[in-house]
Amino acid sequence: MDSEDDMLDAHDMESGDDDYYSGGTDDYNDSDGDEPDFGYDEADVDDSAMIASLRSQVNYVVLKEEDIRRHQKDDIGRVSMVLSISQVEAIILLLHYHWSVSKVHDEWFADEERVRRTVGILEGPVVTAPDDGELACGICFESFLSEELESVACGHPFCPTCWTGYISTTINDGPGCLMLRCPEPSCDAAVGQDMFEKLASQEDKEKYYRYFLRSYVEDNRKMKWCPSPGCEHAIDLSAGTGSYDVSCLCSHSFCWNCTEEAHRPVDCDTVAQWIRKNSAESENMNWILANSKPCPKCKRPIEKNHGCMHMTCTPPCKYEFCWLCLNAWTEHGERTGGFYACNRYEAAKQEGLYDEAEKRREMAKNSLERYTHYYERWASNQTSRKKAIEELQKMRSEKLEKLSDIYRTPESQLKFITEAWLQIIECRRVLKWTYAYGYYLPDHDKRQFFEYLQGEAESGLERLHKCVEKELEVFEVAECPSEDFNQFRTKLIGLTRITKTYFENLVKALENGLADVDSQAASSKSTTNAKSPVKAKGGGKGKGGSKNGGSSRNQDDK
Repeated sequence: MDSEDDMLDAHDMESGDDDYYSGGTDDYNDSDGDEPDFGYDEADVDDSAMIASLRSQVNYVVLKEEDIRRHQKDDIGRVSMVLSISQVEAIILLLHYHWSVSKVHDEWFADEERVRRTVGILEGPVVTAPDDGELACGICFESFLSEELESVACGHPFCPTCWTGYISTTINDGPGCLMLRCPEPSCDAAVGQDMFEKLASQEDKEKYYRYFLRSYVEDNRKMKWCPSPGCEHAIDLSAGTGSYDVSCLCSHSFCWNCTEEAHRPVDCDTVAQWIRKNSAESENMNWILANSKPCPKCKRPIEKNHGCMHMTCTPPCKYEFCWLCLNAWTEHGERTGGFYACNRYEAAKQEGLYDEAEKRREMAKNSLERYTHYYERWASNQTSRKKAIEELQKMRSEKLEKLSDIYRTPESQLKFITEAWLQIIECRRVLKWTYAYGYYLPDHDKRQFFEYLQGEAESGLERLHKCVEKELEVFEVAECPSEDFNQFRTKLIGLTRITKTYFENLVKALENGLADVDSQAASSKSTTNAKSPVKAKGGGKGKGGSKNGGSSRNQDDK
């Protein structure tokens, strides 16, 4: 039988030091230069590069599959060495305590006997098999020589065929196979990884080790899989950091906390509400309330699809009524102003006789219009961001080389153009989510301040976007004087810097909960209170000293 080290090494993927992103906590900030290593080529055009290039700090590490396996092996070896147990037993402990090495150590040294009993690591067999002779398998009850049977630490004997079937069934049932116990119903002895390696089929082994690998991430509180479909990278987030936005090597940028797309500076609760609202049936109900009325007879909602007010409900109801007042159409004769000129609704409106249903429809209509306002701008910035990503791809693959040839300038000196596009992409993402933030912002004073900051940032972004999208076209078509291109360079760098400042201020304000409004209001209140005693004193003096102070007040009272 293979040794424990060989058993683990057989399923480790080959990886060199150059591809190792996170060998341990000491490697988190390890890089050759001053700039952090994001783990992707500069030529790769994706959301991770775009966002990460604009971040001053990296508070996370992207782990490839070989990195995860290396972390697993290190933890297993550490537990095995400290507790003086086999690696198979260390694996059983780590799986039970969700791969928390510190938790394993604490529990083991607090009460080793209890831990062994809980996780199923027995110090000796509970059933002693004879050295020779025949024994019956506990599942199929066939007789076998004792050396032909297999058992875990408890000693309950089962034939290899039954073991293989038992293991295969549990593996195909899902990740529960990682916590497998002895087939004997009354026995809690754990089935170690060595039994899977020895008795499982190759196909079942691959499934088992896939569950084993995934458990390391899914049971770890500071690790998560990238939610992008098909991606097998994990993100290890450093503890005590404020931002949850991370960028995977697969191009996907997302929030580590809620696994939705990156949404800084908007909090996860607001994003969750907004996403639910965009997909919920409540918006359909709002549309129904705003654009339809219930049939007075059967109460089914009816949409008005013709110009006249004469409505006929769908079969089998077929009730005819007036769209304006919802009364029976038979009551609408000449005495009421004509079949197509019902004046009852207008009269009721003038008298303030709105019924509750009409009020609800008005409220629903206003709510729908408000939601549409924010959603259109949220979606428009999303679309603009996607187009900007496409433009950056085109710029890097085609246009930079062309500009370099036209103006005989190295591509490295045209970096200011790609930096402008990166800034636009990041700003479109931020601006998009500020509209979700604004939709749920109830405070009127804060809303005014928020809309001011948002407007300033959006105005700067539009100037930058127009400059890099429209004004650059002139220089792409034909060679212009070098002075003109240098002026464009200066203008674009300036706009990029200004736009970045606008958005930094916006992000900072939103992350602080627009606290400047509260502080300004408190300052204004304290100033008013400070002046109040002076006014009171002056008023008191006027009351006692003024000749007409008291009489004028009495005259007003009269």
